[in-house]
This record gives sequence, structure tokens and C-alpha cells, in this order.
Amino acid sequence: MKKENIKKLALNLPKRPGVLGRDRFFNSAVLIPLIKIKGEYFLLFQKRAAHIRQGGDICFPGGGFEKGIDKNFKQTALRETYEELGIKAKDIKIIGRLDTYVAPIGAIIEPFVAKIKKKVLKKMIVDKNEVEKTLLIPISFFKNTQATEYTLAHEIHPYKINDKGEKEIYFPADELGLPLMYKKPWGNKRHKVWVYKYEGETIWGITSVIINDLLEKY
Repeated sequence: MKKENIKKLALNLPKRPGVLGRDRFFNSAVLIPLIKIKGEYFLLFQKRAAHIRQGGDICFPGGGFEKGIDKNFKQTALRETYEELGIKAKDIKIIGRLDTYVAPIGAIIEPFVAKIKKKVLKKMIVDKNEVEKTLLIPISFFKNTQATEYTLAHEIHPYKINDKGEKEIYFPADELGLPLMYKKPWGNKRHKVWVYKYEGETIWGITSVIINDLLEKY
């Protein structure tokens, strides 16, 4: 490699490394709203409407990054919070952010921690097309409650058998001459899942991962 190529490479290397292959993932951001009520901090959650994707899940307000609309992930979190709960950006004070989370389902989540005044709760306009209801849960509940721990496993499938009994090939491992292990499902990577139960509601998945990371810093 020529000397000028090395110089060019050095100049083009990121000053702050990001996520390699980010454009292959679903990029999103969430807001973690903290609300102080009678001297105690609560987390504001929402329950997704039953008819939408991942309906019934408890989560923080947020959604996908939209090119041409969002300049950055902070704007994504603020925009989605306004669209889902009607909370305006001027009523939100972002105090920082958690680490980027690359989820096993193929999504990248940027979590922003924010303070919201209690009076905003009376002015919320919940979008019923996306949100069934909101929940306020004290942080003390999560601090004092041991989550139930489970394990999930993910496999990579190079093909599947469709409803007609036909084999649909996604990755032609046979044609590529790859080892036998790649011609059938492989990986079986396991990861932990934490589950909280609160007043009949189940909180788990990405939301519980974010909660646990927040608790470590709270």
C-alpha cells in the first residue's frame, strides 16, 4: 500500500467509532421520561395498541429514525414522543443518554434520559392508534424488585419450508460450497431476558434491558 493511501486511510478513520454496518439495521431512538411526584421519581411508559406491530408491549416512547425529517437521534426521540403522547419538546429536558443498544432482533436503539414536569401529564394527548394507555411506575419498584430471568435462543436459518411445503432458500450455502454446518440452521446464540410484573402488566425485552442499564447509573 502506497504511503499516500495510508495517509488517506488515517484521515478517513472515524474519530469516534460508531456501529459498523448500522445501515443494515433498523435505527431508532427512545425517550426515558423521568417525572418527580411527591418527592419520588417515576418512569413514564406506554402500552402499545393491540393492532400494531408488537401490540400490547410495554415500552418507552420512541420509534424509527426518519431520513429527511430527523437531523439526529435526539430529534427522533423528541418527535416520536410528541407524536405518541403529545408531549412537546419544550416540556422535555434531556439530561443525557445511555449506551447504544444493538438488539438481537436486528435493531439499534439510542436511549435518551429526560426530565418532564408533572404538570405535563394533564396536557398529554395520547395517540390511540399507537398507544393503548400510559403507565407511571416508581423507579423504587425496579430498584427493589428482582426481575425474573429467562433465556432465549436465536438461530440463523438459511432456508425455510413455506405453507406449500416448498423449500425457500435464503442463503445458497450448497452452491457456494460452504461447510455442511451452514446448510442447516446454525448459531443458537443464547441471551438473557429479564421480566418484571407490575400491577398485571409484563415488562420485558428491550425495555427491561434499558431499565437495567438505567438502574446501574441511578
